[in-house]
Amino acid sequence: MPIAFSTLGVPGLPLAEVLRLAADSGWQGLELRSAPGEPVHPGLTAAERRTAASAFTAAGIAPLAVASYVGIAEPGPDAPVLAELNGQLELAADLGAPYVRVFPRGGDGPAAEADARAARRLTATTARAAGLGVRILVETHDSHRSGHDLARLLATAGSPAAGALWDLMHTHLAGETPAETHRALATHLGYVQVKDIASPADLTPLPLGAGVLPIADCLRLLPEGTWVSWEYEAPWHPTAAPLPPRLPTGATLLRSLHPR
Repeated sequence: MPIAFSTLGVPGLPLAEVLRLAADSGWQGLELRSAPGEPVHPGLTAAERRTAASAFTAAGIAPLAVASYVGIAEPGPDAPVLAELNGQLELAADLGAPYVRVFPRGGDGPAAEADARAARRLTATTARAAGLGVRILVETHDSHRSGHDLARLLATAGSPAAGALWDLMHTHLAGETPAETHRALATHLGYVQVKDIASPADLTPLPLGAGVLPIADCLRLLPEGTWVSWEYEAPWHPTAAPLPPRLPTGATLLRSLHPR
């Protein structure tokens, strides 16, 4: 089971330092938050992208995904969503990342309308994503928090260039067991995000295994070779302990829970 961690846990840290952290603490990949103020974002020049890709190769660390903030089902016109998504796809391709993460953000209207917006936009980007060798993964989040809801969206889209990113916290908060989520998403699954929290009322990130999320139950369901990424939501929880000292024990725990 290859493991990664999200740069969301080390906001603004230069890429060279994040790569060193990953290599020194037993992680094989990085999920790259693509946002202003981060070392990876669509505003990078061609030369900066080549430098970043070379840094990954030199460190022996895989760029797992570009974690964008595109809302694939958000209300409004398609053009701005597609323009932003295409920029993120190009960034992922330039870095050698196989995935781009998007959110649903379907809003409060009818679910069928949100699904239709997402399907239309995913269909419009299928050829571009396939040509770049990048797959779009919609995260279980916000308007499509459960695996059941996300599977419905992806079935509506019917695009081989689109799949699912299973965020364990959100499916748990939606009331699904890992087995239920896995049944819904198995044929769509790209990779899995794990984290841990004290309770549904307290989402402050904890060390893996110290909270209530069913991480072991989730990992037991995954086929060999499925990437698992630790998303530590440091920016939203400034009182949380720093992530870097927790990385070695987090890597050890994940491997112990999925020893195949």
